[in-house]
Amino acid sequence: MLAAASLSSTASAAEPEANPANTAEPAAESQTPKCPAPNREATATSQRRDATPPAELPQDIEFEADGLEGTREGELKLNGKVEIRQGERRIHTRDATYNPQDESFQVDQGVEYNDGQVTVRGEGAHIDRQGGAVFEGAQFELADRNARGSADRIRATTEGTLSLDRVRYTTCPLGNEDWMLTASDIDISQRAGLGIGRGVRLDFKGVPLLYTPFISFPVGNERKSGFLFPTIGTSSRSGYSLEVPWYWNIAENYDATFAPIYYSKRGLKLDTEFRYLNAAGAGQLDVQYLPDDREFGEERSLVHFVDQSDFTQRLRLNIDAANASDDQWFEDFGLGPEGTSVTYLNRSASLTYLDDRWLAILHAQNFQTIDFATENRMPIPPAQRPYTMLPQMAVRANFPDQPFGLTYGMDFELANFQHNVEGLDTGWRADFAPEIRMPLRGAGVYIEPSASWRYTRYKLSEEGADIDNGHDTFTRSAPVLSVDGGMVFERLFGSRKQRLSTIEPRFMYLYVPYRNQDDLPVFDTELADLNLVQLFRTNRYVGADRLGDANQLAIGFTSRWLDADTGEQYIAATVGQAYYFDRPRVTLPGETIDDPETSDIIAEIDLRAYGNWNIRGGIQWDPGETRSERGQLQLQYRPEYDRVMNLGYRFRRDRLEQVDGSVAWPISKQWSVYARMVYSLEDNAIDDTAPVDPTLPPETVARRDEKGVIDQFAGLEYRSCCWRFRVVARRYVSDRTGDLDTSVLFQLELNGLSNVGVGANTFLERSIRGYSVDPPEVE
Repeated sequence: MLAAASLSSTASAAEPEANPANTAEPAAESQTPKCPAPNREATATSQRRDATPPAELPQDIEFEADGLEGTREGELKLNGKVEIRQGERRIHTRDATYNPQDESFQVDQGVEYNDGQVTVRGEGAHIDRQGGAVFEGAQFELADRNARGSADRIRATTEGTLSLDRVRYTTCPLGNEDWMLTASDIDISQRAGLGIGRGVRLDFKGVPLLYTPFISFPVGNERKSGFLFPTIGTSSRSGYSLEVPWYWNIAENYDATFAPIYYSKRGLKLDTEFRYLNAAGAGQLDVQYLPDDREFGEERSLVHFVDQSDFTQRLRLNIDAANASDDQWFEDFGLGPEGTSVTYLNRSASLTYLDDRWLAILHAQNFQTIDFATENRMPIPPAQRPYTMLPQMAVRANFPDQPFGLTYGMDFELANFQHNVEGLDTGWRADFAPEIRMPLRGAGVYIEPSASWRYTRYKLSEEGADIDNGHDTFTRSAPVLSVDGGMVFERLFGSRKQRLSTIEPRFMYLYVPYRNQDDLPVFDTELADLNLVQLFRTNRYVGADRLGDANQLAIGFTSRWLDADTGEQYIAATVGQAYYFDRPRVTLPGETIDDPETSDIIAEIDLRAYGNWNIRGGIQWDPGETRSERGQLQLQYRPEYDRVMNLGYRFRRDRLEQVDGSVAWPISKQWSVYARMVYSLEDNAIDDTAPVDPTLPPETVARRDEKGVIDQFAGLEYRSCCWRFRVVARRYVSDRTGDLDTSVLFQLELNGLSNVGVGANTFLERSIRGYSVDPPEVE
């Protein structure tokens, strides 16, 4: 069986999510003008019919003719133009014979049949009393698919069954047979949602791509077990590959895909995906397994399980757990810096309760560290790897509209932190922060004073490093006082007052007294990057192990231009800075703080005001050193969904400096080009012989002999009226080793049938910002 070659709708999964592993996925509509336009009315009718089995046709058959003539045998000769009707079915011909004995019609001349879905033109036909028809020497068209074909004989019944002998099928227009599906016979049952073909062969440009003596395929929106189209690929690390997936439609709410893959360098690998739906929710189990990797020399595997179960409308369980057999798995099977840069695999489970005022979470989390030493990179030290939380309980409460307009709130967390490195602090942490706020709001203005008290307590285990000093319990408490406010000024402008401009100042005063926290352990706390959101938070750290002291005023200004009628935003610009009345003193281990009077200046701009151009940018400027610390700029030109050019620049002082350019552009009606390059300017200063800081982003590991190019690809697409071919060649720097890997993606789309090859379209949409293979849907 081969599940992919379908003459009807694609096998979709209204149950476990979308199309299972690209089963008979219909190709995108071609943009070549010479292609015939689809019959939209017939398409809508077909889509309605796919949702339910075909309705029973009325038994009465009506006919009209220019003239009637009786014969000695008791038959009626229908002369001239003849129309035979039964429900939505219409048959047009000239000169037919009606037999009143069995209430059948015989047509010996050209005949045309149409039921809104299928149009059949034959040399002759026989229609029985039930409405069944047999057509000889028939040509057929499927209106909803722009498809056509021929058969020596077509038999159709009122039960929605079609039988075709010696079939030829394509979506190419008349005079074009770039691809052709042939079969000795095909039986289609629309009620059962099942098609069966025998002696099936698929030819492309006269070259056979596929042959199978038997094929079973879905008809309509039904899934069907069977083989999917094979995939051929190549990569420098694993060699040539051949994948032959098999889809198993276990039940309405269960399915699985088994994809054996043979790598010329490594051997056989089996990828398995199992999906399920139940009354509570949905889940998926992915298993990739190599019994014997010839290149690696060992058995290898990757397992990933995801589940979401809603026991009630307020109670949900989430599970996300993964495990890799070795540290080099993603290095060998990941694509690009983003695929090879996986450092931590999450293993977590959380039970969440949510109502209008309470949020409670019971959580457990652990990470598998994926890391190994190379010539260019030292591994992450064991002491710097994440803690295990087993368990963590968090509660948040919010009670608005209390007396005097007050709002009460509370945050509570209790967590147990464990680590497998001796000498590190481990144990329990409790964090409690009750809060009271007074939201005061008026026309175009708001102010919200708030006060909270944050109390944190640690109970360390006997393995903690500070037990030797006789201390296993630590506490910290401090008030957090703030006043947050802002205003919105608006005015209309333009010749017809069609534009709206705003000025939106915001301020927040924050006071947190200093508490010495040098003795407190650090389980999960980091210093957050400074941005416009962080500028107005009450703690400059993320995590409860440090509470930053503060006596400061943060000020920000935002200005927008909008369409006064629709509210569409053309341009928005924001700038903000914090002013310190006292120098911050709380630090994390290894953190240094200067003696600034102000924070860095944060500025962002988002421009979509000029035609098809848009610009987004941001910068963090250090006024003391008069230099930029971090920034990015993105320029995009996008006149159409499939025409886009991007140019980007991003940097972080002493860590990262990159230029990123990409393009997707049709150069003619049939040809399109794709390209992207990520160039690291910082790499030219890296000594390849020295170990690389493990905290550096993977993009900075590129080697100087490649002149800083860390990821690049180029692609070409040719689209005909009934098929489309894409090829993309990619060369990228591996995360840890710094080696250059090469891969080739190709994809052949046969419109109305299926895709053959690796999903290059998905890769392009993910890699080129703003690009889309298909036009947006018009409501």
